[in-house]
Amino acid sequence: MPVQNQSPAPSATVGHSDTTGSAAAVLRAVLDHGPVARTLIGRATGLSPAVVSRQTADLISLGLLRELPAPSTPPRAGRPFVPLDIDTQRHLACGVHIAVHAITFALVDLRGQVVAQENVPHQGVAHEVLRQIVQYLPGFVARHSRGNRPLGLGVVTGGWVDPQRGVIIEHGLLGWRDVPVRQVLAAATGLPVHVDSHARALAQAEIMFGDPRARRSLVHLFVGNVVDAAIATGGAVHWGPHSGAGDVAHLPLADRSVSCPCGRSGCVQAAISERVLVERAFQEGMISKADMWTLLDAARCGDPRVLTLFRDRLRVIGRVVALLLDMIDPEVLVLTEAAAIFLPDLLTDLYEQIAAHSRVCDSPERIVLPTRFGPQSLAVAASATVLDAVHRSPRSLSPARATPGSRLPD
Repeated sequence: MPVQNQSPAPSATVGHSDTTGSAAAVLRAVLDHGPVARTLIGRATGLSPAVVSRQTADLISLGLLRELPAPSTPPRAGRPFVPLDIDTQRHLACGVHIAVHAITFALVDLRGQVVAQENVPHQGVAHEVLRQIVQYLPGFVARHSRGNRPLGLGVVTGGWVDPQRGVIIEHGLLGWRDVPVRQVLAAATGLPVHVDSHARALAQAEIMFGDPRARRSLVHLFVGNVVDAAIATGGAVHWGPHSGAGDVAHLPLADRSVSCPCGRSGCVQAAISERVLVERAFQEGMISKADMWTLLDAARCGDPRVLTLFRDRLRVIGRVVALLLDMIDPEVLVLTEAAAIFLPDLLTDLYEQIAAHSRVCDSPERIVLPTRFGPQSLAVAASATVLDAVHRSPRSLSPARATPGSRLPD
C-alpha cells in the first residue's frame, strides 16, 4: 500500500507467549485504562496492592510508566489518588519498512503513536538497501528521537520472513532470497533488531492497540504490492514451523485467468495487488503516471472509471476475506488496503461480497474492520515488533537501556 512522506526469538510456532508476568499485566492494564489509579490496576489484574505498588515503582524507574498530577478534587480520607499512565516521552521504538520501491523510517511511542516518519526511495538490491538503512538511520534518529536511544529496531517487509533468524527468506517482487537482515543491522547499529513480515507485525499492533477482540482471535489481511496475511489466537501471532504462516499470495481464484510469475494463473496477488491495479489504470489511460497516489487522487476526485476499478478489486478482496473467515472463524478480521483506508465509502462493496460468500459471517460490518492505523500503517508495522517485545517483557528493558541520551553511531 502507498505510504505518506513520511534478539532472542520466541518459539517457532507462535510469537512471544509469556504474557502472564505481573509486570506485563500491570503495563497492559495501564495501556488499556490509563490514566488509572493503582487500586484500579489491582482490580483489572487481580494482583495484590503490594505487588501493584512494587511493579508500578519498577516500571516508573524504567521509564515505561509515569505518575500524573493528582486531580484537583476535594481531598478524601486515605491516600491521595495519583493516576498512572504510559510514559510516551522517554522511550521510542524505531522501525524500518521495506516496500518494493521505498523505505519507510519511523519512530513510534509506547502507545503506538507515530512520532516521526520519513519515506526514502531505494533501488532494490538487497545489500545496497541494507547499506542505505545503516547510513540513513543515525540522522533520522538524531532529528526526531529527543536525544534518546531507541529501544530497538524493527524491520518488516512483505513475503516470506523468518523472525527467529531475522532473515528475509524470499521476497519475490524484490528478487531477494536469504537476506540476513538482523545480522547486518544489529552489527551496524548496536540495537536489538526484530525482523518479521509486515502483516504479522501489524497483527501484533492490532492486538496491542486495536479492538480488544483481536486479543482473542484475529486475522489480518494486507493488500499492497504484496498480498499476505497473519493469524493470531490468544494474543499470539502464529508463525508456523517454517515461518510461512499467512502466505495467501498464491491462493487460487477460480474465475481469474490472469497469469502469475509463479507459473500458475488466478493467484490472489496477481489479481489484486497494487502493482496490477496501477498498471491497468495507466494502460487504460485513467492516470497519466503509474503511481498509486495518482490513482487515489483520481478516485477522490470522483473519476467513475477509477472508482469502478477500486470497487471491482474490493469485490475480489471480499471473496478472499470470506474464505479466510470461513477457514479460521476469527473474532475480528482487519484489512489493510488503500481503498479501505482512503475511500471508506466503497466498503459497502466489500461487505456485500463477504455476506454473499461467507457461511459463518452474517454481519461483516462488525467483524471486518479497516486497520486503525490508517495512512501510518507502514510506520506502525515497522516498529510494532519492538513494542510487542517491550510490552510482553517490560523487565527486559535494563536500567542501562532505560537511560536516555545515548545515540546510534554516526
